[in-house]
Amino acid sequence: MSGTAQANITISSRVAFRERVMMGTVTSVPCCIFLFINVTMLFTLRSKAVFRDSSRYILLFNLLLADTIQMTLGQLMYILSVCNERLMYPVCGLLVMLTIFTNEVSPLTLVVMSLERYVAVCHPLRHTSIVTSSNTALAIMVVWAISSLNILVHIVLLLDFPFEDLDTLVMKDFCGVRVMFLGSMSEDYDRAFVSFVFVSAAAVITSTYIGVMVAAKSASTDKASARKARNTLLLHLAQLGLSLLSTIHNSVVGSIARVVTRPVLIIILNTLYVLVIMLPRCLSSLIYGLRDKTIRPLLFYHLCCGLKLKPRVSP
Repeated sequence: MSGTAQANITISSRVAFRERVMMGTVTSVPCCIFLFINVTMLFTLRSKAVFRDSSRYILLFNLLLADTIQMTLGQLMYILSVCNERLMYPVCGLLVMLTIFTNEVSPLTLVVMSLERYVAVCHPLRHTSIVTSSNTALAIMVVWAISSLNILVHIVLLLDFPFEDLDTLVMKDFCGVRVMFLGSMSEDYDRAFVSFVFVSAAAVITSTYIGVMVAAKSASTDKASARKARNTLLLHLAQLGLSLLSTIHNSVVGSIARVVTRPVLIIILNTLYVLVIMLPRCLSSLIYGLRDKTIRPLLFYHLCCGLKLKPRVSP
């Protein structure tokens, strides 16, 4: 190989490295900000008894926990791909299964939160007897159990793949959810399960919204409470839509890749990653942190590391 060719290869590799570093930095900074907000919100929800003992805030904590784990795993796999790191199949499989697991927890938790708001507005006298801490814990256990069963099915489908025929367990591609769908059966099952979960969740949330709308017309219903619950349910529907958008991200990217050049594709990939994958996972913190008058002062206090005035919330 001539010296000119070697120089060209060196220059190309340096340009590619600088490109990866620049795009990785531009993408990682907002993601780290989102993670900081979520972790601060989680800390806030465990800092006072009023949050720890309320079913509404317990459910919110569960939603944020799943979203934060999802963000962390997504950022980890993104950094590994930027660094051109190929993982072994078992390691990538573990990361992907955790990602799928937490991804299904969010829409199911939104369903439970919507039902809680429905009971609070439509059956206010029975709310304290129905929405108890023990019932809330049971609902959360059911949500995580359903997600766990989904993971077990994915693992069983993966076991059918002939790993012993591979020359090495090191992956030839970067670790990702779609990469670990090693057979058509896995992809078909995932598509069917995700469709079932999101259609069911949308139906339940829409039904609770209609129920609250009907109850709001009753003279015995607290109009202000019904209006807040209605707005909250609309936000749940928006969150569900954004979560669904993140699940079809790969299909959208695959369609775009056929019609644009590689530099443009990289920019689109990084932009979609931040706006479609990471930002929706932070929306719960932003929405509840700004709307809830009990959470807002404490959240701002902790976000500013205690540099502001102390929040006026009873212990």
